[in-house]
This record gives sequence, structure tokens and C-alpha cells, in this order.
Amino acid sequence: MSNNNSAATVESHGFLHDQKKRRIVGDIAAHLFLAVLAVIWLVPIVWVFAESFNKNTAPYTSSFFPKEWTLENYKVLFTDRNVLNFPKMFTTTFIIACFTCVISVIFVLSVAYCMSRMRFRVRKTFMNVVLILGMFPSIMAVTAIYFILKAMGLADGNMTIVALILVYSAGTGAGFYVMKGYMDTIPTSLDEAALLDGCTRFQVFYKIIIPICKPMIVYQAIIGFLGPWLDFVMAKVICRTQSNYTVALGLWLMLQKEYIQNWYARFAAAAVVISIPIAILFILMQRFYQESMAGSVKG
Repeated sequence: MSNNNSAATVESHGFLHDQKKRRIVGDIAAHLFLAVLAVIWLVPIVWVFAESFNKNTAPYTSSFFPKEWTLENYKVLFTDRNVLNFPKMFTTTFIIACFTCVISVIFVLSVAYCMSRMRFRVRKTFMNVVLILGMFPSIMAVTAIYFILKAMGLADGNMTIVALILVYSAGTGAGFYVMKGYMDTIPTSLDEAALLDGCTRFQVFYKIIIPICKPMIVYQAIIGFLGPWLDFVMAKVICRTQSNYTVALGLWLMLQKEYIQNWYARFAAAAVVISIPIAILFILMQRFYQESMAGSVKG
């Protein structure tokens, strides 16, 4: 009997030992795979950052890292305004992105709250229509949008800034599904308790729903900022002259054949510069992702 117990114990230890070995091997394989992916992801970023300091402005080089380093590319990017006025492009895009960010957050919050908390006759029909329309690529409406803006006198001169803000902001309310899904997880008992305490609908929205939805507000703010900051297609259609170009169009222009020989390294410098506001936005807002129910205030 004791021999059987000893054999079972040895077999159990052997199984646990093999299981531990398999887990270690699996962990090593997973970490190696993630390390390879990290290298693949970081290599282009490292190259662009290094290229921005390259003294050789030509597009073709024989080495991965620059042979001569300089800060001239950043200096020329902000001082040489005779060929490409990058500071104006940067300022224009920043203004558009900030306005769009604020407007999109307001639109999405308002529509999501109505769809999540209110019940009216065409509610389901509206959500179904928006869902179906969202399946079509937005590029299909580019031509129609341009002619509408042109008829309104918003497709020329400085009015293109207003036109881009309107275009980027107008359709953001249709992207309410993610925000609505988050609001649906908030118990309606909180709303009812606040209403019994004398709160109005707006106070419920402002003092309870908005604090709880802080993580989703941060998400929407980032999406609202990145849309105009990185968009190329709509900006290319609306902005007809270089005087009202956005940074995406500026980067595209730097790679055209008449500029690429002198602006290739400056293109890398511009890519680094336009990534700075995005990085700052993520750093400032990432802490709000951890906020949840504790952020609500009883009205």
C-alpha cells in the first residue's frame, strides 16, 4: 500500500514539474514574441526621430542612422516660410482640432444621454438608421460636402477653417454608440434618487452622468482631437491653396518631387513636432481612465 502511495506522489510531482516547465517555456515564447513586435513597432519611430536630425536632407541615405547630426531641420521648419509655412499650418490645425474636440464631446454626450436615458417613439428607428449609415465609408460623401460648403461660401480663404470645424464636428454625434453603451451600465436608480431629491434632468446629467463617464469623455476627446489632426482626405478636398493647408497636407507637400530633395529630413522633423501635442494629450488625460463610480456627485 505504501508503495502505491509513493508511486502516486512521484507521478504527481512529475506532472507538476512538467506543467511548470511548460508554463516557463510558454512565458518565454510569449515574451520573445512581444519583444519582436515591440522592435518592429519602435524601429520606424526611432528612424523618423533620427532622420529629423540628419544633416543630409536628401531622401536616400546609405545608413540607418545619420552620419552627420544637426538641429538645422527644426530651425528651418519654423523659420523658412518662403517655401512652406509650417508654423501657420500647425496653428491652423491646432485651432481646428481643439474646437472639434470640444464640440464632439458635447455632441456625443448629449446624443448618448438621450438614447440611453430617454424613451420616445422614433428612438430605435434613429439608432438603426445611424448604425446602417455608419457602415458606409465617409469618403462617399466628400464630393457632396464640398459642393454644399462651396454653396455656403465656406470653401475659400480663411473660411476653410470654419468649414473644416463644421465638417469634423457635424457627424460626431452619430458616433454615440460607445458612449451610450457605457451609460447603459450606469444604474438608473442613481437618476431616480437624484430626481426624488429635487434635481432637474440637466443636474442629473451634469452632476451624476458626466463624472461617471469621465473615462469615455477622455476617449472621445482624444478621438475628437486626432480626427482633424491626422485627416488628409477631407482637408485636401476643402483646402485648395497652400495658405490654408493643415499639417497633414504640409507633410504630403514636403514629399512632392519639387520639395523632397531639400525637405525630406524636415519632413521627419515635422512628423516629430506634430506628435508632441498628441503625446501631451495622452499624458494629461490617461489618469482619467481609472475614474469610475467614485467620481459621481449626488445632486
